[in-house]
Amino acid sequence: MLLLTLESSCDETSAAVVRDGRQVLSNVVASQVDVHARYGGVVPELASRKHLEAVVPVVAEALDRAGVTLDRIEGLAVTRGPGLVGALLVGLSMAKSLAFALQRPLVGVHHMEGHILAPLLEQEIDFPYLALAVSGGHTHLYRVDGIGRYSTLGRTLDDAAGEAFDKVAKLLGLGYPGGAVMDRLAAQGNPRAFDFPRPLLKKDNLDFSFSGIKTALLYYVQGQTGPIEGQHLQDVAASFQAAVVEVLCAKTLRAAARTGLKRIVVAGGVACNRGLRQAMTAQAQAAGLQVTFPSPALCADNAAMLAVAGNAYLEQGVRAGLDLNARASWPLDQVEANTAA
Repeated sequence: MLLLTLESSCDETSAAVVRDGRQVLSNVVASQVDVHARYGGVVPELASRKHLEAVVPVVAEALDRAGVTLDRIEGLAVTRGPGLVGALLVGLSMAKSLAFALQRPLVGVHHMEGHILAPLLEQEIDFPYLALAVSGGHTHLYRVDGIGRYSTLGRTLDDAAGEAFDKVAKLLGLGYPGGAVMDRLAAQGNPRAFDFPRPLLKKDNLDFSFSGIKTALLYYVQGQTGPIEGQHLQDVAASFQAAVVEVLCAKTLRAAARTGLKRIVVAGGVACNRGLRQAMTAQAQAAGLQVTFPSPALCADNAAMLAVAGNAYLEQGVRAGLDLNARASWPLDQVEANTAA
């Protein structure tokens, strides 16, 4: 099946052409970073407008890069949620219009489902596995028993890890988005220079909390009499990142021990973080576990990642009607037949 997929859950407009849910022929992403950077975060209304401007050119470019014409597309998959409702509706409207005009089947896909299945675009991974989904809006641990079969094991009780990185970067005057900048600074700093807290680390559960680490850094910054820069800034970034990474790794390995799962997938935008990749890889190997990260292009929001689930659902006969609606909030373990409005 030749599938056209569309993603517009936040501030990236993306379209991809994927064959049989595995072979990526094109994956085009139009970023809005420059638009939102001046505000220090995503402005929903601006995001929706930019999606409207970008969605048609992005789809056209995806088809062109794949070397296919629209009439060759055999099915469509689109992010249904969770995300910003206005942003989601742009992708949904485009996908439903194409499905109607071409008379092709359509299916809605959960955004985080796309992320935790993204590694299957690059290699085969046997089910079941443990997935750490870590991004600007999500930090969850899932048991993945197959496509469409997910159980939530743990989640953040406040900020997502990526959200904490961005807020701290803004606090330090590093701009938005700040996760990548924090990662680069951390690579040059001493991760033991400052002892930031590790919230819930000693709690016998699989939930996360990152607001306490962020608040501790805020108090530290407020207590300084001069600017934080140079080696000082690098040490602060490294120490903050070390605290976040320690919690993510510890909770993930605890979940692996409790479930007996030997395979781990780490996905989402924060999966690009080099500190997380190095620590999780080393600790998983020491515990006799296999850990997989998608390539960086598949960690960030993109349309190709929707094809794994989208193709599988369409092959199973799942069809969404033209009344398919966006879902701003949508627990992954409550994914139901995509025919619901």
